[in-house]
Amino acid sequence: MVLGVAVMGTVGTLIGSIMGGGTMPVAVGLGSTMGAVIGFLGGRRFLVSILVGTLLGGALAWLVAGEDRVSVGAGAGAAMGGFLGVQISMLLDMRAARKVDAASTGSSEEQMTSKPS
Repeated sequence: MVLGVAVMGTVGTLIGSIMGGGTMPVAVGLGSTMGAVIGFLGGRRFLVSILVGTLLGGALAWLVAGEDRVSVGAGAGAAMGGFLGVQISMLLDMRAARKVDAASTGSSEEQMTSKPS
């Protein structure tokens, strides 16, 4: 949960700084709350992908557009990291389910062939 609050709170801070005005506390609060919920539900891979996307997006924006665009690049990188994290997590879960299914199918076939008729 701590990782979730840290990552999503940072994303909320970046979004709040871009929007300006009085939206900063709302964005940070929503981000931290969402991070706590995601962390509670066990979304560690998702949060790590957002963190990596934030860092890479900010670094790329800094190299390409300068220091004043780091927050925009970090926010966009976080969004892309989250999207890719969901897709990668889904593919890993499908692969694990396929392995479990193949193992259970193989053991069922072995039990059927080993029983005398």
